[in-house]
Amino acid sequence: MEPVIIVLVILVVLVFIALIKTIQVIPQASAAIVERFGRYTRTLNAGLNIVVPFIDTIRNRIDLREQVVPFPPQPVITQDNLVVNIDTVIYYQVTDARAATYEVASYIQAIEQLTVTTLRNIIGGMDLERTLTSREEINAALRGVLDEATGKWGIRVNRVELKAIEPPTSIQDSMEKQMRADRDKRAAILTAEGTRQAAILTAEGEKQSQILRAEGEAKAAALRAEGEAQAVRTVFEAIHAGDADQKLLSYQYLQMLPKIAEGDANKLWIVPSEIGDALKGLSGAMGNFGNFGGGGNSGNSGNSGNGNGSNGNERREKPSID
Repeated sequence: MEPVIIVLVILVVLVFIALIKTIQVIPQASAAIVERFGRYTRTLNAGLNIVVPFIDTIRNRIDLREQVVPFPPQPVITQDNLVVNIDTVIYYQVTDARAATYEVASYIQAIEQLTVTTLRNIIGGMDLERTLTSREEINAALRGVLDEATGKWGIRVNRVELKAIEPPTSIQDSMEKQMRADRDKRAAILTAEGTRQAAILTAEGEKQSQILRAEGEAKAAALRAEGEAQAVRTVFEAIHAGDADQKLLSYQYLQMLPKIAEGDANKLWIVPSEIGDALKGLSGAMGNFGNFGGGGNSGNSGNSGNGNGSNGNERREKPSID
C-alpha cells in the first residue's frame, strides 16, 4: 500500500504544479512574453490566461506604464570649448512588449547611451550662453531623436527634461560677478531715475506754488487797489456832498502831517509847497474867530494905531514848519 500512496501523492503534486503553470494571471498595465521550446509564441495581456504547462514558458513580464529614468550627469563640451555637466530625465513607455524583448538586449541602457550621444551632438553646436537659455530647444531635439530611434524597439519617449546644467566653477564665479554687476547697474539706474523724477516733481510743485502765489498776490493787489479806489471815491463823494470849504480842507491837511512823520525810519520828510496855503487859510480862519470873540471896537482901534490900518488888512508872516 505504501508504494501506491507515494505514487498518488506524486501525481497530486504534479497535477497541482501543472495547474499553477497552466493558469497565468497578468496584472493590469502589464504584459508577458510566452515562448514554446525557445520560440516566441504569443503575448499575454492583463487578466486570466491559459498556457500549456511544461511546454510554454514565461520569458519576460513587462510593465506597460510610463516610466521615469534619471541618468547621471554627463560631461558635454560646448561650441566655445567649455565642459558642462548635464543631468537628464527620460519619460518613456513600452508600447510593444515583443519588440522591447527581442529587438534590443536592454532598452534602458540603449536609451541612456543614445541620450548621451545625442546630447553631445546638440550641445556641441551651441555656446555656453545659448545652452543655459535653450532648455526647451534641447529637450525638443532630444525627444525627436530618441522617439525616432526607439520606435523600432517598441518604446515611445514621451518627454525629455534637463534637470541641471552645471558649468565649470570658474565660469560660475564669472557669471555671478556679471549678474551682480548687472543688478548693481540696474539698481543705480533705478535710483538715478527716481532721483530725477523726484527733482522734476519738486520743480513742478515749486513752479505751481509760485504761480499760485503770484496769482494770489495779483488778486490781493487788485482787490487792495480797488478798495483804496473805493475809499478815495467815497471820501471824495463825502467831501463834495458836505460842500467843504478851503478852511476845513486846510485843517484836515494839518491833521495828516503827524501820520506822515510816523515810524522810526522816517529821518527826513519833505513839506509840500501847498502847506503854506493850508497854514495861511487856517491862520485866517483863526483870526476871524478872534475878531468875533473880542469885539469890533478893539479891532478898529488897533487898525487906527497902525499906519496900514486904514485898509483893514493885517500882515501875517507864514509860519515855518521844521
